[in-house]
Parts: sequence; structure tokens; C-alpha cells
Amino acid sequence: MSSFAAMIENITPEIYQSLKLAVEIGKWPDGRKLTQEQKELSMEAMIVWEQQHLPEDQRTGYMGVRGCGSQSKAATEANSDLFKAADTLH
Repeated sequence: MSSFAAMIENITPEIYQSLKLAVEIGKWPDGRKLTQEQKELSMEAMIVWEQQHLPEDQRTGYMGVRGCGSQSKAATEANSDLFKAADTLH
């Protein structure tokens, strides 16, 4: 078993919340700034822990049942109106 996998197994909900807050604000609870490597490893640990312990709709990055390509009709029309205005010659 790798040390990363062992670390994930030892994360409690309290540790997860602490990691999540640290990633969100960029600082450890004692005020020290996270390094880029610490941010990356903490985020990876959070995501793996979430996959094992949380339902999909509570995980980091969950976007719901709508895919990236599905916009509402109103949003599509609003975007096309922006492009029409830009097509005019001045």
C-alpha cells in the first residue's frame, strides 16, 4: 500500500474539513501559507476522500445533471444577441 493511500484511509471527517478550509483560504489553521505542492496534495487528498465517503452531489466540482454543453434557451439567445450587436459596422 502506498503512503498516499494509507494517508487517505486515516483522514477523519474533521481532518477533511481542515484540509478543505486550508485549500479554500490558502493557509493552515496556524496561519502559515500553503505551498503550491501542499495545495495540490491537499486537493488530491480531498477529492479521493470525497469519492470514498460522500455522495456525488456533495463532492468538489460537482456540476449537477446538466452537462457543460447544455445551456438554457434563454442563455443561448442572450449570447447570440451579444454577437449580433458586435456584427454591426461603425
